[in-house]
Amino acid sequence: MGNRLAGKIAIITGAGSGIGAAGARLFAGQGATVVVNDVRADTARAVAAEIVAAGGRAVDHVADVTKPDEVDELVARTRRDLGRLDVFWSNAGGAVPEPTESVSLAEYQRLIALNLDSVFYGTQSALRVMLEQQSGSILMTTSGAGLRAVRHLAVYGMAKAGVISLARSIAADYGRFGIRANAISPGPMATPQFLAWLATVRDGLRRFEAQVPVGRLGTPEDIAHAAVFLASDEASFVNGVTLPVDGGVHAVFAAPPVEGTAKSD
Repeated sequence: MGNRLAGKIAIITGAGSGIGAAGARLFAGQGATVVVNDVRADTARAVAAEIVAAGGRAVDHVADVTKPDEVDELVARTRRDLGRLDVFWSNAGGAVPEPTESVSLAEYQRLIALNLDSVFYGTQSALRVMLEQQSGSILMTTSGAGLRAVRHLAVYGMAKAGVISLARSIAADYGRFGIRANAISPGPMATPQFLAWLATVRDGLRRFEAQVPVGRLGTPEDIAHAAVFLASDEASFVNGVTLPVDGGVHAVFAAPPVEGTAKSD
């Protein structure tokens, strides 16, 4: 247990599993009271109960973040029951690769709603509370697909690029009111879905990890630790950034493999 977020009230969306759940556990372990949001009641309840059993403070709240009225109620309940809102982390999102020419209109609208609209709804609702407080930290989960093109993720990538732009705009517009906004860009993660896909490729895991400068896939906890820093007072002068947490993938330019290490004379 730590105290880097002691006394803070934090909402984390999509916190019933994966990155969001890891973030909820770590936030609570650092002293925050966490509102565990998910669209599924069972997963939200389970994560909140796990935190409480470990000695932390958490409540669950079921809401579909693609529906603005449900997001407003999530924020309103947090303020009503817990008194304030210090951190809003828009984390819910996701996509499955699909060739752009095959994406249906319904799927396009679903992806934009989940990965971009929901972030705007959460940001807008949180701002109304944070402006009254004259303080707050807004976090957004983007993706490497928002920084660089990823094959068959055009719609997801454009939504995540929009999230990066939104974070910058909020930082610029509201920094003078004590409100910061930052984005986290996860790299390739060892999620069950991604690992299952790699298993369909010959020697897929080893070959993929060889492309990551640190030599491994990321974990939800890697992202959670970055989020704790950005949400904490330690990052009080960090505003409008997109922080890649990807083992150095964003830093690499495509080039032929070179064996060994170059030596200078």
